[in-house]
Amino acid sequence: MLVPLIATAVPPASSAPAEPAAPSTEAAPSTKAAPTGKAAPAKPSPEAGPTEPPSAVPSVRDYDAATGPGWQLQRSTRVVVAPGDSELADEGELLAREMKRGFSSAGSGRAGDIELALAPGGAPESYTLTVRDGRVRVTGADEAGVFYGTRTVKQALRADGRLSEGVVRDKPAKPQRGLMLDTARKHYTAGWIEDTVREMGDLKLNQLVLHFSDDQGFRIASDSHPEIVSEQHLTKAEVRRIVKLARSRHIEVIPEIDSPGHLGAVMRAHPDLQLRDVNGVAAPGAVDISDPASARIVDDLLKEYAGLFPGRHWHLGGDEYQALMKRDPEASYPQLARAAVREHGPGARIQDLATSWLNDRAATLRPHGRHLKSWNDGLHAGGVVKADQDREVEYWTGKEIGARQPTEYLSEGRKLVNANDEYLYYVLGEPNTFTYPTGRRIYESWTPLVLRGTDPVPARYADQVLGGRLAVWGDFPNAQTQAEVARGIHLPLRALAQKTWDPDKPALDWEGFKALAGRTG
Repeated sequence: MLVPLIATAVPPASSAPAEPAAPSTEAAPSTKAAPTGKAAPAKPSPEAGPTEPPSAVPSVRDYDAATGPGWQLQRSTRVVVAPGDSELADEGELLAREMKRGFSSAGSGRAGDIELALAPGGAPESYTLTVRDGRVRVTGADEAGVFYGTRTVKQALRADGRLSEGVVRDKPAKPQRGLMLDTARKHYTAGWIEDTVREMGDLKLNQLVLHFSDDQGFRIASDSHPEIVSEQHLTKAEVRRIVKLARSRHIEVIPEIDSPGHLGAVMRAHPDLQLRDVNGVAAPGAVDISDPASARIVDDLLKEYAGLFPGRHWHLGGDEYQALMKRDPEASYPQLARAAVREHGPGARIQDLATSWLNDRAATLRPHGRHLKSWNDGLHAGGVVKADQDREVEYWTGKEIGARQPTEYLSEGRKLVNANDEYLYYVLGEPNTFTYPTGRRIYESWTPLVLRGTDPVPARYADQVLGGRLAVWGDFPNAQTQAEVARGIHLPLRALAQKTWDPDKPALDWEGFKALAGRTG
């Protein structure tokens, strides 16, 4: 998840984004429309307009061209929601505002209109976009699918000014596609996060993870423990606004309160909870999990924020607990070793105590209906206590002591989300061996099956790999401004969107995709 805590690297004096938003000096994007799907464009008849798939990022997966003039925005164009599908009003009103056209919540479409309708029974988040007889019709298996269809319409009109005659059938390959943002080390304003949410929605990304608690800061207001909150933080009203906006874009905001490591901001106000080794030396960021008071304060926070983040998922953290990063944890932290034996029997070790800690935090959240996640190094091999089987594994690295290969988790039947630090870690200041990820490398070399290093896991595990996310970490928070971060992740985020929507080899080469990203926005 994070850069190893032994890092002492100093960032360079100037740390500009590795890949600015297109257009760039690397290669100016073409202004000519290029095919975006896998199907080859049909040759138009003399009466027909161009028959190319709509320009969109991610590219549409299936396009059946048809003979006809296509469709262009008209003064009389309206966005119309089909009778009985009033739940699509939000999607329709948004598209109408973006196109500066009228909206009808329940009416029949006419020539020039864009009609939205539900068509249950298809794959989740799937949609069909039909251009025929002078009108556009978007149908989706659910509201998210209809929304994604409107994003394709929006991008195609921006890039090409029109939609070709034909039918698009589109759906994501992976159910989890998104961004993790470290707001604990670097404070991001609510406005910046909201702009990012809008960008993510247009790219058909559906999860935003907020890592808002770490050693450097605790960045959301708290009623139960106001003493731990950093001076720069989001108010609860701002968080509710972010969550509401995200919901309107079919994005789930997932909170992470990382424990039992990375709790330094909490312990600044509660130093009695600090984990110390046999010589009395403090373990950075780590709470003493043999002290019941440590569990009480974390559970207070979990219960408090469960009401603020109503989504399905919750990230428990679990990575880089300092006691388990020692060659001999039991010798270094005898109080934890004694507690492990006391609670779990004579064969128990500190890793069992850490495993039961995360299981207990999961139990705190289960009454709130949450589905739990943790980092891969928060699930340990062997031991007498097993991590909850239904917990999703966010796989980030194989560099920690005793690192386990992704296939070990997959062979246990666990589901993984790809956060491979080789490709997907945007670490401010580039400490240690980290370099800013490029969209090109993600686009050309990464797929969701490439979980560790550069080699994919066997294809038989594809259904257990739920997707992937780009992660922005603030190890040196002043290395880049908010604006520089936005520019730096512009193309990596688009490449990630493409490869989680369709992991097969793209039809476009990198320069073609970069030009497409420049035209679609």
